[in-house]
Amino acid sequence: MPWDLAQPYTLDLTPQTGDIDGLNHTNNAVYVQWCERIGWAHSEALGLNLADYHRLDRAMVIRQAHYDYLLPSLLGEPLVLGTWITASDGKLTMERRFQLVRASDKATILRGHWHLVCVELTSGKPRRMPEAFCSIYLPALTAA
Repeated sequence: MPWDLAQPYTLDLTPQTGDIDGLNHTNNAVYVQWCERIGWAHSEALGLNLADYHRLDRAMVIRQAHYDYLLPSLLGEPLVLGTWITASDGKLTMERRFQLVRASDKATILRGHWHLVCVELTSGKPRRMPEAFCSIYLPALTAA
């Protein structure tokens, strides 16, 4: 695959009937859901899951999201979604990038970028990343 960055965490996807909108292509909101799905899957593969977030009373939450919808995808069309953690200050913020590629011709369908901030779950206020976040997420950084 023609990935923008090296060694993405990937997820194979295929648009299903419920993903298709009135224009006969994958609804843009589905792409956002897929990005959320792969973000969690990547975090879990690295060793942090939702139960850990609750136990630590911390979470990385989306502060800003940007998506470039480049091409449509169609019902039954095999796709591969890749993600990377591309930046972090090791204190409060982190960035995650996404690229969705059509398997048949290797065309990029979507690029996405999240700016994340660490918050305390019980208060919703920004808080420093716990050591568990730093020790797991920082070694996974890929240079953008």
